[in-house]
Amino acid sequence: MAKRKRADSSKTDDLIIGILRENSRTSNTDMATKLGLSESAVRRRISNLEATERIRKYTVEVDDRDLSSAITWISVDPATPTRQVSEKIRGLKGVESVYETAGQFDIAVVVKGANIGEVNATIEGMRRIQGITGTNTTMVLRTIR
Repeated sequence: MAKRKRADSSKTDDLIIGILRENSRTSNTDMATKLGLSESAVRRRISNLEATERIRKYTVEVDDRDLSSAITWISVDPATPTRQVSEKIRGLKGVESVYETAGQFDIAVVVKGANIGEVNATIEGMRRIQGITGTNTTMVLRTIR
């Protein structure tokens, strides 16, 4: 019985997270109505999700269609910890996201800038990081959401 209650609780938490992913500004009252819960139950669940770091932050999605974007694939020297390189990349201006990957390349980086020059400056900054042995960059023409 306790196991089933935990599974139902987890499913409800997943539904709350889904609603917040769709629109992080959805009110607790609206979520409560959609889920058949009280507003205080939703508020408590969100607090617990934040405390356990299943929800770590709330973000804003902006219309960035006018920005230049690129995806850069990076090879890392096997003697250099990939995480160390990823952390350095993450700190560069223009880096939107960093993914450690398996396959031909070790890291994929999404870069955005006001123009191609800004994107290129970020990529040049990545190339200067110790441990990076090569990059392969693809410019993004259009983002489909």
